Amino acid sequence: MENTESIRLNVALLRRRVPNLTSAARSVGLRPATVSNLCNGKISVGRAEVRTLVALATLAQCSLDELIIRGEKMELIETKIKTLDLFAPLVKGGTVGLVARPGMGQLVILSELFHSLKKDGYSTHLLMPEGEHPEVKDILDYVDTVTNSIDEAYEKMAAADKTKDIIFAADRAHVITGEIHKLQERLQDIGIENVTTLLVDLKGEAVDEELPYGPLETLWQFDIDLAARQKYPAVNPIYSTSSLLEGTHVDQNHFNIQQRAQKLLRRYRELRSFVTVKGIDGIPSSEVQTYKRGELLEAYLTQPFYVAEEFTSTKGESVRLQDTLNDVLKILDGSMDSKEVDQLSYIGKF
Repeated sequence: MENTESIRLNVALLRRRVPNLTSAARSVGLRPATVSNLCNGKISVGRAEVRTLVALATLAQCSLDELIIRGEKMELIETKIKTLDLFAPLVKGGTVGLVARPGMGQLVILSELFHSLKKDGYSTHLLMPEGEHPEVKDILDYVDTVTNSIDEAYEKMAAADKTKDIIFAADRAHVITGEIHKLQERLQDIGIENVTTLLVDLKGEAVDEELPYGPLETLWQFDIDLAARQKYPAVNPIYSTSSLLEGTHVDQNHFNIQQRAQKLLRRYRELRSFVTVKGIDGIPSSEVQTYKRGELLEAYLTQPFYVAEEFTSTKGESVRLQDTLNDVLKILDGSMDSKEVDQLSYIGKF
C-alpha cells in the first residue's frame, strides 16, 4: 500500500487550469476552505474524500494521476526570518500569498526577502502594481528588474541568468485577471520552472476572502494584534501555513518543534485575554508557566530587519533555520524561563 505521506496535490496544474478556483469549487459543491487546506497541505491528500479529489480533477480537466503527485520532494527556501521558516516555510518554485491590511508590514517583509535572497544568489524581479502606491519605492533598491506589464516581466525573466533561481513579486490585481497564472504557464513552456512567486495585496481586500489567491503552496497571514503591539514581523504563527509541513518535506525535528510551538502560542493567546483584563492572577497557577513561555516565544519571534535599520536604529539580524529550531526548543523546554521578555525581543539567535 502506498504511503499517503508521499503524495500531494499538483497545485501548479490546478492553478493553471482553474484560475477562478473559489467560485469553481463552490459550483461543484466543494468548500473553498477545504480546497485551500488541501493545496497548502493543512489537509493531507491521504485524508481527503475521494469525491473531493474527483471533483477537483474534473474542474482541472485532468486525470487523478495528473492531479496527485507521488513521491516528489519539495524544497524549502531558507528566508532566515525566524517566524516564516519555522511556521510557514517558503516552497522553492511555489507561490506564496501575503494576506494583510495596509500598514501591517507586508512590504517590509517583501523588501527583507529580496535583500536576503539576492545576497544568496537569487535573481529578483518585481512587477509594479497598478495605480499609485508610493510605498512600493522602498522595495526598488533590492530588485534586479522592475517591470510594468506581464509581457515585460516574461521577457525579463526569460532573459535572466539561467543559473540563478528567480524570486518574482506581483500584486493581487494581476491574479484576479488570471495574468499571473498565464505568465507561470508561459515560463514553464520555455523550461523555466525555477520561479518562486510572492503575491501581495496592497488594497487589503484579501483578508475578507476565503481563497484570495487561488491555490497556494504557502500562505502568510498577518496579525492585527501583533502589528498593534509592534511585534514585527506581524505574521500569525497559527494561521499561516505551508505545504512543506505536511508529509516528509521537512525533517521530523522541524515538524515536532513547529507543532509544539503552535500549541504553546495557541494556549498563550487564550490566556492573554484573561491576563489583559485581570492580570496574571486572573489565570490558574498551573497555567502561569505556559503563559510566560508563550510570552518569551512571541518575543523571540520578533526580528530586526536589515531594510529597516535606518528607521529602527537596530542592526538587522538573519537567523538560520537550525538556529531558530534550537532556540525555540530551549524556550519550549524551559531553559529560558529565567529570561525577561525584553531580553528576547528583537534579537537574532541566542
